Amino acid sequence: MANSKFEYVKLFEQPDQLLLNTWAVVRIDGRGFTKFSTKYGFEKPNDKRALDLMNAAARRVVSELPDIVIAYGGTFSANKNEILFSRFHMNYNNEPEMFKKGSVIFRDYELVEPGTGSIALEVDNVAEPAQQSKSQEEKDKKRRAKAAIVVQHLDIIKDDFWDRRPWLLSNKPGKIPKEP
Repeated sequence: MANSKFEYVKLFEQPDQLLLNTWAVVRIDGRGFTKFSTKYGFEKPNDKRALDLMNAAARRVVSELPDIVIAYGGTFSANKNEILFSRFHMNYNNEPEMFKKGSVIFRDYELVEPGTGSIALEVDNVAEPAQQSKSQEEKDKKRRAKAAIVVQHLDIIKDDFWDRRPWLLSNKPGKIPKEP
């Protein structure tokens, strides 16, 4: 648009700002995925190499951007079951979890036993913007950097996932797991 008659549009651009303590959901979608799949010989419907590549890319994005809390690539199983059987003669129930549940990428902290913490209270506490000192912000940043970024294939719909990982909703890093 530089040096064109439409350059005046830049005058109407405004900065994109997010409110504090709000969640932003971003969908990153591929472009030219069919051509890419053909070039590298990915097989339909599920090619482990393609999913591993996407998981590695998502894991890298999460590691580069410490403010990302969770990333996932899901699947809609109601339709997938029928499609897999009718088009590929595959039984959805016999497929590995990776293909059934999708992938969830997050920083791994010590799991919390359900019922031992007040998750609702923690989540309510972050509804109000909390002012942290610079030293506390630095401590949180260091804990996030130390946490391992994991790719798991879990059901994130059920409460158990969220109950055992309250840090995902509280926006506060959890405890780093102890080395065995």
